[in-house]
Amino acid sequence: MRVALLVGPLSMALGTASILTGWTWPWARRKVKKPRIFGLGALMVGTACLVQGLLHFQTTPTGPWQMRFLNALVICGLAVLAAGQGSSLRRKS
Repeated sequence: MRVALLVGPLSMALGTASILTGWTWPWARRKVKKPRIFGLGALMVGTACLVQGLLHFQTTPTGPWQMRFLNALVICGLAVLAAGQGSSLRRKS
């Protein structure tokens, strides 16, 4: 869980930079079509990782509903990240 405490703030910083300026990692620029949406997804995933890391060390009160909410936040964040990349299920011909 220590990794989540490192990845969370890094992802949140990336998400904030993407939302405010449209900046993404240099190796992701070709894939990301909508950087602001991509940034929102990174912010969602980073927040969930950070809070789960804090819950692991019991610095905040925990309960089963919080874990379900955070897992749902990660899944929704990953879906928003995919939407920001402009990936679709349709084939382009």
